[in-house]
Amino acid sequence: MTPETLIEGVQLRFYVHMHARHDGMLVSEWLLELAKEHKLGGCSVFRAIAGFGRHGVLHEEAFFELADDLPVVVEFLLRENEVQTLLQRVRDAGTALFYSLVPARFGLLGNEEHQ
Repeated sequence: MTPETLIEGVQLRFYVHMHARHDGMLVSEWLLELAKEHKLGGCSVFRAIAGFGRHGVLHEEAFFELADDLPVVVEFLLRENEVQTLLQRVRDAGTALFYSLVPARFGLLGNEEHQ
């Protein structure tokens, strides 16, 4: 059994529309590929059931005409230097994305061989 190690890092979240694209790819997929390409931590993509942004337009599954463009959260748990690498790659691509940064502590419980 290995001791649990907590890592001091950052939770980075990008908020995008489900069908938003960058260079022909869904933005959520593009962010995943960008992180994999630079060997940066892990990532998850979550689809919201409702939400609104700075323009105040409500998007939710109940409204048929807006349900096709629901909010998506692309979430990373990374070390600070990895966050800066990813943010710089997004800046370099010229893509305008809203994001949030929250200090985070994360670790692995148990033995990795059983995951």
